[in-house]
Amino acid sequence: MPTLEQIWRLYLRRFAIDHWNRFAKQRLHWTLPQLLTPQQALRWSDLMPLLSWQLWLARQLVIDTPLPWQKPQTNLTFGRVAQGFAALLVRIGSPACSPKPRGKSLGWKSGRKRDPYPRFPIIKKRASRPKKVNKDILNS
Repeated sequence: MPTLEQIWRLYLRRFAIDHWNRFAKQRLHWTLPQLLTPQQALRWSDLMPLLSWQLWLARQLVIDTPLPWQKPQTNLTFGRVAQGFAALLVRIGSPACSPKPRGKSLGWKSGRKRDPYPRFPIIKKRASRPKKVNKDILNS
């Protein structure tokens, strides 16, 4: 059994993790995409800590641009860094060349059938209620 001090430290750690989960869901759109396979969902979830590290590393480079109702900050939070990250990307630029038009795409070949995406069963959070038994059957 851990000591009371260890329990308190674990609880404080849990507090920070809960806030990160909330930030990842609301600002980084962790739960927004409708992914087709569990592998895609795992890959998307693996990106969330990388995005957090990217924001943490960029906090010194981002210029604080508060909205009219926000106060300026010296130590930027993850949300403020995410808010000013687009301006940083514009300053950095892209190493890729601009896209060149290549004509009209051929598209999907005519006559080729499209297979429907595989469906996965819905995960229910609670067990279903037991079915009602007819009382007449029990009394006979």
